[in-house]
Amino acid sequence: MEERRVLPEPDRYAICARADESIKEYYKGIFEEVYIFFHPFIKPVSMDAALFYGDEIVDKNQMIHHCEKVSWKQFMDLSGLNSYDEIDIGLRTRILGLKKEFQDQKLAKVIDTTCEQHQLIPPDEGFLPDLIINDLLAAIKKESHDWIWVGDEFCTERKLEYIDDLISQDILSRHNLFTHDQSILITTHWDSHFSMICSDSKEKLENIIQTCSLEGFYCDEKTEIYWSVRNGSK
Repeated sequence: MEERRVLPEPDRYAICARADESIKEYYKGIFEEVYIFFHPFIKPVSMDAALFYGDEIVDKNQMIHHCEKVSWKQFMDLSGLNSYDEIDIGLRTRILGLKKEFQDQKLAKVIDTTCEQHQLIPPDEGFLPDLIINDLLAAIKKESHDWIWVGDEFCTERKLEYIDDLISQDILSRHNLFTHDQSILITTHWDSHFSMICSDSKEKLENIIQTCSLEGFYCDEKTEIYWSVRNGSK
């Protein structure tokens, strides 16, 4: 009988925190602060919005040059939604990413209707957002990092990439980014419309947030991946 193979525990500095537990507790002893930042809605300006629903993938450079980002705060103003919680629950409901007792079809409908009226594309889940990834990479470079590890979801594969190459090309095939000194991690949860920046220094993290004009909130001791249904948002 073949011996059962069990993967070793993944390096926490290289992966997303697990759902249903405190994010800060998961990274305790590795990262001092964790900031959740929202993936922006997408406003096509000089390209047809229908391309986002076609067979071909709209790549990063197309998005950067032909689209604008719309913040969750701006979306609240357009839609009449009252909180980040409502946007997150509505987005998750749209993709069947919540248990039935947490779904809210009315919120999902408001998001769909608002996007249709204003020709907006909802943010993707589970991928670092193309519209702002170059800004994030440039901000990490300003923190004296020329190289960054790009890893997979379960920390079984990783590749060291030159940050300038990731910025100039569309070659980001994995979605956990962490520095060689294990001081910064950018990660995203597969079923979420936001990502996280983790750092061993709040000052370093503040620099990145301000440089990129990120929208979101700092995790407290109770914040979990499904913060919106647990009243953990700010």
